[in-house]
Amino acid sequence: MKKEILISTKQDETRAAVLEDGELVEVYFERPINQRLVGNIYKGKVENVLPGMQAAFVNIGLERNAFLYVDDAVVPEQIEGDEEEEVTEALPRNLTIRDVLRVNQDVIVQVAKEPMGQKGARVTRRITLPGRYLVYMPTVDYVGVSRRIHDEKERDRLRKLAETVKPPGVGVIVRTVAEGKSKKELEQDMAFLDQLWSRILARSKKVSAPAVLHRDMGLVYRVVRDLFSEEVERLYVDDRHTKDKISDLLDYISPHLKNRVILFSGAGKSMFEAWDLENKIEQALKRRVWLKSGGYIVIDHTEALTVIDVNTGKYVGGVDLADTVYRTNLEAAEEIAKQLRLRDIGGIIIIDFIDMEKAEHQNEVLRVLEEASKRDRTKTHVLGITQLGLVEMTRKKVRQGLEDTLTRTCPYCDGRGRVLSEETMARRVRREIRRVLAQSSSEAILVEVHPLVASVLIGAGGANLKELEKETGKSVFVRGSEDCHIEELNIRALGTKGEIEAKALPVKVGDVVEVEVLEPHASNPSDGIARIEGYVIDIEDAGNLIGDKVRVEITKAFKTYARARVAR
Repeated sequence: MKKEILISTKQDETRAAVLEDGELVEVYFERPINQRLVGNIYKGKVENVLPGMQAAFVNIGLERNAFLYVDDAVVPEQIEGDEEEEVTEALPRNLTIRDVLRVNQDVIVQVAKEPMGQKGARVTRRITLPGRYLVYMPTVDYVGVSRRIHDEKERDRLRKLAETVKPPGVGVIVRTVAEGKSKKELEQDMAFLDQLWSRILARSKKVSAPAVLHRDMGLVYRVVRDLFSEEVERLYVDDRHTKDKISDLLDYISPHLKNRVILFSGAGKSMFEAWDLENKIEQALKRRVWLKSGGYIVIDHTEALTVIDVNTGKYVGGVDLADTVYRTNLEAAEEIAKQLRLRDIGGIIIIDFIDMEKAEHQNEVLRVLEEASKRDRTKTHVLGITQLGLVEMTRKKVRQGLEDTLTRTCPYCDGRGRVLSEETMARRVRREIRRVLAQSSSEAILVEVHPLVASVLIGAGGANLKELEKETGKSVFVRGSEDCHIEELNIRALGTKGEIEAKALPVKVGDVVEVEVLEPHASNPSDGIARIEGYVIDIEDAGNLIGDKVRVEITKAFKTYARARVAR
C-alpha cells in the first residue's frame, strides 16, 4: 500500500492529510483560535466532589471545569496492563471519589478528551508522555509492548530493552514504530521523556492552580512523531520553514527518513488542490456517501450515537436479490470503516446493513468490517449483530470529529436539519398579524418575509390577502425578501394606509427596472411574469422572452403586483 502524508501550513491554519493508495483516509486541522487540548497537562484545583456521580469537577483554567471520574482519579502503585498502547486496571473494591479527592485539593491532571458541546474536558491523573518510540508513564511501574507488533521474538526483545532503559518506578509502553530499533534509540527517547517529566514536576511546584504545566506539541510535530514511519513513502510540505523544522526534528528521531520529505511547489495550485483534497474533505461532510456499485450509505449523528444505513440505490446486481444485497453490504462495510476513520467518528455506532438471510453472508460482512477497521489507529470494536439485525460497534472518542471541527449547529433549525414549510410559516405569520393589529389602532401593517412565504400569504390573485384584510378590517402589505430566512418574520411598519403603501411597494408608476422574465402569465400566455423580492411584475407581450433579462417600464402598481411594458 502506497502511503503519503501532506502537511499544509498557512498563517491561520495548519492541515495534515494521510493518503493510502491516493485515497484520503485521515485529515487533521490546527487553528490558532481552536488549539488542541488532548495531551496537555495542568495543575488543577478540585472544586466539586460528587459522590452521586463518583466524579469531581476540576478547575484547570478553561471556560468549563474538567470532569475527573473516580477510575481516572486513582493513581495505583502497581497495575496490570493489556500490552497495548493503553493501560487499564481494576479499582479497589468500594473505593469512592471521597476516598481519593477533596475540595480545594491541588491535582496534576492530563486532558484525555476534548471539551465537546456543553461538556467540559475529561481529565485523568494517569499521565502519559508519548515519544517517538516509547510512551512514558510516570505514575505506574509497568512495561508493555504494542499489540500491533506481532512477532513474538521482537516483542520479547523490545520488552527486555524497555526494562533496561526505563528509570525505576515508572511505566513504559513500546510503540509500534519501535519495531527493529536499537537500545541506543530507545535510550535517547527515554532520556528526553524523563527530562520532560522532571521539568513538568519542577514547574508544578512553582505555580498556583489552575495553571498549564505542559502543552502537547503542535500538529506538525505530532504528525512526524506519530505517523511518519518507514511505511510512508513521501511527506510533502508546502512551506520551506516547516520543512526545515521537520528536518531538524528528524535529525533527532529518524534521520534516515529525511530524504523522504519533499517541498511542494505547485504551479498556481495549493497542495490540497493538486491532490483534489478540498473536494474530498467537502464530500466527507455530506450525509450520503455513494458506493462504486451504485449503492450508498447514509450517516446520521445523534446526541447518543451515530447511525449508518446501507441501501442498494442504483445497484441492481446480476445474479439474484440475495447476491445483490450481499455484494452491496460487503462494499458498504469497507466504506464504513473508511468513513469512520476519515470523519473521526467516535462513540457508539449502529449500522443497519441490508437484511441478509444467509448466516455465512452475515459473518463475511462482519469479517470485512473488522479487517477494514484494523487499518484505523483509533481503537475500534465490532460487537456483532443484534436480534434486530443491527451491527453494533464502538470507536474510541478522543477529540472532535471532522463535522464538529469544520461545521457548527445551524442557528435556524437548531440542529434539526429541517425548517418549517412555507405553508406552516404563512399560517404563523397570519396569526401574528391578527395579534398585532388587534392591539394596534393603525390602519395598515407591512410585514417582510421570505418570498416563498409571501407567495402563500398573498395567494392566487391576492385572494388570501383579501381574506385576511376582510377578517381584520385593516390593510395588510406583504413584502418578500431573499435576505429573510424562511422561518423569519419582520414587522417593518404600522401606520396609515398611505404611509404603509409608500413603503411597501418596491416600484412605482414610471419606474424603469431590469428584470428576468421567469414564466408566462397563467391565464394570458402572451404576457410574461417577473418578480422583485416576491412582488409580481406582469409584463405586456413578454411571453416569448422567458429566461431573458429586459428593461421594463412600470405602467400600473397595485398592492400585490404591477403592470409593465418592455421599455423602448
